[in-house]
Amino acid sequence: MPEAKTFSLSEIMMDEMSALVKAGFYASQSDVAKDALRCLFEHKPHLKISVAVELYKSGEISIGKAAEIAEMSTPDFKEELGDRGIVRYIKSSKKNIAKGLHLIRKARR
Repeated sequence: MPEAKTFSLSEIMMDEMSALVKAGFYASQSDVAKDALRCLFEHKPHLKISVAVELYKSGEISIGKAAEIAEMSTPDFKEELGDRGIVRYIKSSKKNIAKGLHLIRKARR
C-alpha cells in the first residue's frame, strides 16, 4: 500500500468532512477526499491528462500507464506529449542501438 500523504485543509472543511462521515455518507475522511478527487477529474478531465503528463515526465510511470490514467490510447497520448512540446526519450541497450545502426547501414547499401 502506498505511503499516506498529508495535506492541510481549513477548519471548516475539516468540520464538513467530519460531518459527512458522522452522517454516514462516508466511512472515513479519506473516503471523502477520494470521492472529491474523483469528482474533480470527472468534471475537469483535462486535469487527468495533465496528471498523467506530469507523472510520465518525472519518470514515475510508463507511457502506457500514463495513457491509461489519461483515459487515452497510447498513440493519442504520444500525440498529446508532442502537442505540449515534450520530447520522449526511448531507453535502449547498447546492443539494440548497435543492431539498429547495422540495419540502417545495411539498408543504405
